[in-house]
Amino acid sequence: MPDILPRFMGVAALLAGPLVATATLVPGSQHGPYARVFYARNLPSPAAQVGFPHAWTHAYGNARHDSAYPVGSSAPTWLKSGVTWRYAEARAWPLSRHKPFGAKVYGDRLALATMTQFYGNALGVSAADGIIYAESDDEFAYALNARTGRLIWRTSPVGNTLMGDPLVFGHVVYLTAGNVGFNFSNVQRYSQKTAARGAGVSYNGVYALDRTTGKLLWHFGTMGATMPTPAIADNRLFIDTGSGDIYAINAQTGHQIWVKRAGGIANMSDPAIYHGHVYVALSVVPYLYCLSAENGHIVWKASIRRATKTGLGDVSPAVAHGVAVMDAVAVVPSHGGRTTMTTIVRAYNAEDGRVLWTHTMGLGPKPPAFKGGVPMIHGNAVYVGTPVDNIYQAYDLHSGKVLWTWHIPKAGAAGAGRGPATYSHGKLFISTGPRLFVLNAHTGRLIGQKYLGGRFGIVNPVIVGGTIYLDNSWDWIMAVPVSTVVAHKPTHRQLSP
Repeated sequence: MPDILPRFMGVAALLAGPLVATATLVPGSQHGPYARVFYARNLPSPAAQVGFPHAWTHAYGNARHDSAYPVGSSAPTWLKSGVTWRYAEARAWPLSRHKPFGAKVYGDRLALATMTQFYGNALGVSAADGIIYAESDDEFAYALNARTGRLIWRTSPVGNTLMGDPLVFGHVVYLTAGNVGFNFSNVQRYSQKTAARGAGVSYNGVYALDRTTGKLLWHFGTMGATMPTPAIADNRLFIDTGSGDIYAINAQTGHQIWVKRAGGIANMSDPAIYHGHVYVALSVVPYLYCLSAENGHIVWKASIRRATKTGLGDVSPAVAHGVAVMDAVAVVPSHGGRTTMTTIVRAYNAEDGRVLWTHTMGLGPKPPAFKGGVPMIHGNAVYVGTPVDNIYQAYDLHSGKVLWTWHIPKAGAAGAGRGPATYSHGKLFISTGPRLFVLNAHTGRLIGQKYLGGRFGIVNPVIVGGTIYLDNSWDWIMAVPVSTVVAHKPTHRQLSP
């Protein structure tokens, strides 16, 4: 009883005022199927941690969404040459299966989206100090040895989907819990614009774990789903939620610093931190917001005309060189009765929100589930894909001039081109559909590709030295040498499963 009472009082405080992190007590048996497992023998040696970033502060690694980490000539041979391994997560679907689970019931188009949203990995992996971290919709989070692929720890702190990119900062790894579900009461409230995605469906919020062992340290609960990945800067964790609330909390203690009621609903738009500002987009009331990281004050907000209700909220803004880049799927007026859509890419002055340029990509049908393409900035270029007409385009970051267009081959029933690309040594690496593609970053010419199986959701290739680390909707985590992808020349036969 003396151990339980302080925890109960913490929950009462959560209901009474500013949210605080609760103690480590969460439902679950210490010996049941969801219990944490930890294998200390599989931790990387100090030598195996060389060349990796020490922290992972944003979805896709940074505010640019560019996740490549080159290593020097003195790096270990395995790190330069690359490694190969595959790890089957709790609900792994065989990679040899070209059709998603449930295709006979839902059809390919819907079943593919359902696998991404409820069974496998929606976003990519995180890499820090020789460890690969992944969150899965199978309700587990994983830490693997980056060199060997062996499991270090696995844990399931909450009965909810984990749809984000684990953040790593200091001695902590941060998970976010939330799903796409609406219960009936929220369906009724939706017409009144008071619905909170994820409220009453399961338990939402941030779960802070010891990065080495996976042990739960604290939990910060939220009313709305926390499907997006937070961002970390200046020892603050910035979170957007399905209730339209944006939080700043202390990254070490989980105590709330401020909360801003922006309205709308957070889908999968992950915040970016740049020069003291927080950039994040919400849906239903579709706006891109720029807030003060200090106090949550809205510095500016902007929308995109004709954007679908989920259009902006599905996309994570990329910010660099004073420019914030956003895109949204928008409805094109049609007289034929069939919904036609396009993707509108827009660049803003990051400081004051002035529109710098706008470009409209091609036309196509409405994609299922996540509808946008996450932009990536490298140097003075921005790269954006779209599942509407299955293309990637490169733009001059400051003028918006189209540099090239690449059409994704065999895009599949649900469309392709959602995840951000990764730039490495003049090449662009793109994971979409069941394949990993390599393009010339300056011309858009296809250099090579590799069929890996499954389906990549909003996944970016994470490149450390000579290895590409990925996860997918079939619930697999994998490591692929860069050299093997570039060596696979694009032929018609190789593009077939």
